[in-house]
Amino acid sequence: MNHLVSDDGFNDVSNITSWIRLTSTEGIGCEAARKLLTAFGLPDQIFSTSFTALRQVVSERQATALTSPPSEATLTLIERTIKWCTEKNNYFITLADQHYPAQLLEIADPPPVLYVKGRVELLTNTSIAVVGSRNATTQGIINARQFSSNLSQSGLTITSGMALGIDTAAHLGGLEGSGSTVAVIGTGADIVYPARNRDLAHQIAERGCIVSEYPLGTPAMASNFPRRNRLISGLSKGVLVIEAALQSGSLITARMAAEQGRDVFAIPGSIHSPLAKGCHLLIKQGAKLVETAEDILLELRLEHLTNQQRPANTTAQLSASSPLLTAMGYDPIHPDVLAQRCNIESGELSAQLLVLELEGQVEIVAGGLYRRLN
Repeated sequence: MNHLVSDDGFNDVSNITSWIRLTSTEGIGCEAARKLLTAFGLPDQIFSTSFTALRQVVSERQATALTSPPSEATLTLIERTIKWCTEKNNYFITLADQHYPAQLLEIADPPPVLYVKGRVELLTNTSIAVVGSRNATTQGIINARQFSSNLSQSGLTITSGMALGIDTAAHLGGLEGSGSTVAVIGTGADIVYPARNRDLAHQIAERGCIVSEYPLGTPAMASNFPRRNRLISGLSKGVLVIEAALQSGSLITARMAAEQGRDVFAIPGSIHSPLAKGCHLLIKQGAKLVETAEDILLELRLEHLTNQQRPANTTAQLSASSPLLTAMGYDPIHPDVLAQRCNIESGELSAQLLVLELEGQVEIVAGGLYRRLN
């Protein structure tokens, strides 16, 4: 049972009150909060410090705000958070807590507080981030889920951002293994975004972990999502990018990972696919090209985990006797071109392509082209 003041030190009322007051004070962002904490100690000590002393560390406006009574909005948030923390498996963690993830202390701008829902111990597990396009292809979805499942079966926790597409597939794969999954979100921990992932959010809250640096009730705002990406990479030993356009937010995560000293991995794709161009750019810039989950484990020097039993590859297996698949190659192809290559009538070709599509071995992409999935 999750008590308001638990035996393990979580969710102390006075702790919640002082930290939320600090982080909710107008004009006090993460950087200013860390400066104040470094200079004066815990929030209670900050609020008992004189205006003159505060002015040596922050601006006059910030010092004035800190020496003023908390706003009604702040008092409401404190009350709301205390109530939220009485619910099962909800946690409020601060920079001063022993439970704060050590990995985040290594990054340039760790958040002062974290709102956590679910298995809080996963935040300190060895993790790999898996990110990619929201508008992923069928093959991208398959790759994300399969890589994540294999890595989770090896004991690694899969960290992602609970967006549609690659993120969703990564979380589902993570839930299939003992490593489970962590969702770093850009809203309050009491809000599900996108709404289509409501069922997934419930699964992660029950069997994985949801974490946010944003106060309860914070809605989805575009500016919050690039910022939360630093936590996705910061919690992880490395970042795997699966399908990303050149302007993808996943490249922001990869850049942050590199700046934080994390490894960056990328899966290559067709030279004709816009969703492969971001991965190819990362590889040109030094990201490690990977083809299997074992490639990642070996690079992270976790090769002892490669021998752990994992589920069999659930991806549809190709028939070695299929000349049609051999003729298709791995780039999208027009049916007329394929008919010429195989010297086959269009009616027979359509029938064979339909069978392969139903088996999950090919898909139709833009322009009526067909692409092999394995």
